[in-house]
Amino acid sequence: MNTTKQAPIHIIDDDEPFRDSLLWLLESHDYQVACHGSAEDFLGRVVSSGVGCLIVDIRMPGMSGLELFEELGRRGNPWPVIFITGHGDVPMAVQAVKRGAHDFLEKPFNQQALLDAVDSALATCRQRLDSTASLSKMAERLDSLTVREREVLEKVIEGKMNKVIADDLGISIKTVEAHRGKMMDKMGARSIADLVQAVVAYRQQKS
Repeated sequence: MNTTKQAPIHIIDDDEPFRDSLLWLLESHDYQVACHGSAEDFLGRVVSSGVGCLIVDIRMPGMSGLELFEELGRRGNPWPVIFITGHGDVPMAVQAVKRGAHDFLEKPFNQQALLDAVDSALATCRQRLDSTASLSKMAERLDSLTVREREVLEKVIEGKMNKVIADDLGISIKTVEAHRGKMMDKMGARSIADLVQAVVAYRQQKS
């Protein structure tokens, strides 16, 4: 089973025939789809979590697609947004992409373009969530270290040998080895290279 295709896709468009055509297309390719006639309807009914994506008409009565996108940003929505736009709204859609929207499709578009955009959006969403989970797990591991274990960690990342670490910290080599072993276990590292790569990658993502 393709678990990505079990992720919810929400179509938000005030044009019912157009919504129905997108619903038919996506369901015919085994996607899980829900339709909403307005941005307000979507916001009132859906709490976004896990993997998913939105297909949104950029110009709608009431709250526009662009206003919905901005509101979702304020709420920390994790789902990528694909805008559907008419020719006159392309500049607006380009600006939305610059501000974080995933993609936009100008009417009329072919079916494959929509399917490709949806696949890309779902893959992006999964990567974001995996990255967030990875960062959270690394933060928990670092928080589990004692002050001394963290000091040893920093020295190891600097490439220092146990004897040098012992001299720097004013402790015995055996004590360094004990702290180092516990630190490696808590960090879930199989090797020094594994440890260094994981911590460096974490700090780059955090910065």
